[in-house]
Amino acid sequence: MIPEMIEFDLPAVIAELVLARDRVRDHYRVPDLAFNLDGKLVGDIGEAVAAEMFGFTLKTGGGTGIDAVAPDGRTVQIKANGTGRGAAFRNVDTRADHLIYIAFDFKNLRGQIVFNGPERLALTGMAVSWLGQRPVSNQAIRRLNALVKDGDRLPLVDPAPQGHPPKIEASIL
Repeated sequence: MIPEMIEFDLPAVIAELVLARDRVRDHYRVPDLAFNLDGKLVGDIGEAVAAEMFGFTLKTGGGTGIDAVAPDGRTVQIKANGTGRGAAFRNVDTRADHLIYIAFDFKNLRGQIVFNGPERLALTGMAVSWLGQRPVSNQAIRRLNALVKDGDRLPLVDPAPQGHPPKIEASIL
């Protein structure tokens, strides 16, 4: 049985951003201009929302493969996507203890925690070394999430994020 995915409404401040994007797209109405929310912006939204929901302290600087530290001390990688294509991983020197993957449904102003478990499990079947990014599909990461033991999941602090600024520490590792 696949565990229920945790769904939530986007915080109002993020919903306002999405709605502003929609107004710009509707104003210009050019078929090849989608004004997609993607890349770094979606990743940053994912980190802020995950930090609020799980009580993480975000790590500044980036680029290490570790985005945050959980209240229990576990290091965390946070992935987010708004396209439905799954999570993309880079080959980094340092892997986190834990992975949170959030799929955003910007059309409906919702989000879903798709994976909450050890990062090593999410990378099952991934080559030891590679260049660039490697994807793990939403379908695959959902199957892998079903293998996570309840005791290996990080507990939610706030299942309904409101857009509160996260805790940040410049040198937590």
